[in-house]
Amino acid sequence: MTLLIDPAQIGPDDIGAKQTTLEMDHEEAIAHVREVFTDTGFGVPVEFSPSELLNEKVDREARSASSSRTQSDDADRDPYYVLGACNPAVADRALDATDGKLGALFPCNVVVWEEEPGRQRVYHVSIMRIARLVGMAPDDDEMAEIVAETGKLVDEAFEEL
Repeated sequence: MTLLIDPAQIGPDDIGAKQTTLEMDHEEAIAHVREVFTDTGFGVPVEFSPSELLNEKVDREARSASSSRTQSDDADRDPYYVLGACNPAVADRALDATDGKLGALFPCNVVVWEEEPGRQRVYHVSIMRIARLVGMAPDDDEMAEIVAETGKLVDEAFEEL
């Protein structure tokens, strides 16, 4: 498969990448990120822990494959959590601007993973920018306003983190 865009030519600004490090435990960081994004105007309708799901699934599959195993065999994932953030007014505009296509990328995810105990990485990319890069969203004034508005909200949230 040939890629239509050269990933080497795309930088963090092109995809609206934001990240920061929080010096706190994992659960505290999740609660803090949720609160900050909510205070900034996002709802968090979806959240889950891929690390828990993967560790459980890999462990279950390993036990099924070998009933004689005595040690738990999991994916050994460090704590990793996804907060699906959404600003309803902006999401509504984005759905209209993309003829509903952007919904395939909803919600805007903010991830929190433990780099080491007491140190959490918070990371986000702009689905609005990515949608424009891959042709799911138009490169027009309406979408530019949506990208700017979501970027401003995310910037405000990261400033508060």
